[in-house]
Amino acid sequence: MAPPQPVPRTMRAVQLRGHGGDEMLEARDDVAVPSPGAGEVLLRVGASAVNNTDINTRVGWYAKEAGGTGSWSGEAITFPRIQGIDACGTVVVVGDDVSRVRLGERVLVEPGWRDARTGRQVYLGSEVDGAFAEYVVVPAAAAHRIDSDLGDAELASFPCSWSTAENMVQRLGVGSGQRVLVTGASGGVGSAALQLARRRGAHVIAVAGADKHQQLIGLADEVVDRADDLVGRLGAGSVDAVIDVVGGAAWPSLLEVLRPRGRYAVAGAIGGPVVPLDLRTLYLRDLTLIGCTELDEHVFADLVGHIERGEVRPMVAATFALGDLAAAQQRFEAKDHVGKIVVQVARDRSSAGSL
Repeated sequence: MAPPQPVPRTMRAVQLRGHGGDEMLEARDDVAVPSPGAGEVLLRVGASAVNNTDINTRVGWYAKEAGGTGSWSGEAITFPRIQGIDACGTVVVVGDDVSRVRLGERVLVEPGWRDARTGRQVYLGSEVDGAFAEYVVVPAAAAHRIDSDLGDAELASFPCSWSTAENMVQRLGVGSGQRVLVTGASGGVGSAALQLARRRGAHVIAVAGADKHQQLIGLADEVVDRADDLVGRLGAGSVDAVIDVVGGAAWPSLLEVLRPRGRYAVAGAIGGPVVPLDLRTLYLRDLTLIGCTELDEHVFADLVGHIERGEVRPMVAATFALGDLAAAQQRFEAKDHVGKIVVQVARDRSSAGSL
């Protein structure tokens, strides 16, 4: 383990100045390096990645009232805010009550945690500054040591999307021989869910646009076009569980393909957050609907174990420099990729180019 390097007073970071388009992202090289408090650690960030929550927070999608302001937890967000919920990095400073043995550890950061002082749920890059910066402060308990030969960019593709998917897989009780339908299968959460459900022996059906099918072959047992009639294609009552991040107009068909006592989990609504629900479908067929945001205990530690044992593999579609965060978010919003858009933060300070 290499000895920690000196920590400067200022750092490179991209700050979100307010709700709006990507013009609200401001790249700076004079942002003060934060200091860890009791129970916290300071990380030198190796890489981060782009997620739906970055876009949702930037445009104010979480605020249900017009003109409102909201973060992932639903609380008002303060600006400027450094986004970046995914973080792979190295511990360079420890706060009080944290063992110095942790200095130099390579870690992945759990995306959210309970604030010890207020008891509220907070998320990295939302209620607190995140990893689109050279340095970030997180609770020591949220920084999970990882032993892996994967690079920073590959490891940074895991935290948010993969822990979300693992949480859904665990809460659904996915097991061997079950038929599991995954919507948005080409995205970060969806592509992770394919691997995590198959790891448990499930028969996995991926739903994605026709242009993504070839890339999903091998990750899923079946690939279905998102424009297809799911009931006509798969049959009513043919699926044990649904992992959904889409919602939208086609949502009722997700319940129709579930068998009696089937289970549905949702952690996103990229196709639209307001959906029609016929309560007769829900109660007459004894379905279980599960909303998933906060991770259950041990989910993130379990994910780290999967990675260390090589049971899952990262899917990095493209890598951007920190100074190109706006371009990275534009590429993410284009939805022409499979897997994750990663932001490489660590670099030689002598490198050419802005920020």
